[in-house]
Amino acid sequence: MVKKTKTSSESPQENINQAETAAEQAQVQLMKIYVKDASLQVPLSIKAFRLEWLPELNVEINTQSRPLAEKNLHEVALKIKCTVKCKDEIAFIAEVDQAGLFMLSGLEPEPLRHALGAFCPNILYPFLREAIGDMVLRAGFPQLNLAPINFDVLYQQQMAQQQSQIIQ
Repeated sequence: MVKKTKTSSESPQENINQAETAAEQAQVQLMKIYVKDASLQVPLSIKAFRLEWLPELNVEINTQSRPLAEKNLHEVALKIKCTVKCKDEIAFIAEVDQAGLFMLSGLEPEPLRHALGAFCPNILYPFLREAIGDMVLRAGFPQLNLAPINFDVLYQQQMAQQQSQIIQ
C-alpha cells in the first residue's frame, strides 16, 4: 500500500522566487541629509587655548526616529555631545544633531525598527563625525576624530536590555 502525502503546490524554485521578490520590495532610500542643530561652547574663552592640552573626552550619543506625514517617510536624527576637559577645566562642549529623511518601504515591523535604530544611524554617523570635527577645528582646537561606532551592536544591546526588563 502506498501512502499519499499532501505536498505543497509550490516548487522550491517558486519559494526562492517569492523570497527574492519580497527582498526586492523592501527598500531603504536616503532622501535628504542635513544638520538640524549645531553648537560649540568655549566656557573659558581665550583661556581654553592656554591650557596644557591633555584632553579628556566624554561622548554622549543618542538616536531618535519619527514617522512623517508622508507615507513611508521617516526622520532619523543622530545627536552627539562631546565635552573636552583639560585638568578638570572644560575646554569646549560641541554638539551636533545630524538628521536624514529616509524612505522605508516593504519592511515588516522588526526589520523596520532595526533599519531606524541601526542601519540609518550607520549612514548618518560619517556625516556627523565630519560636521563635529570641522566645527571643533574651525574653533581653533585640534581636530576631534571620533572613533567608528557599530550601531548594529548598540541596537542589539538595547533590544537585549528591553527584553530583560520585560522578563523582570
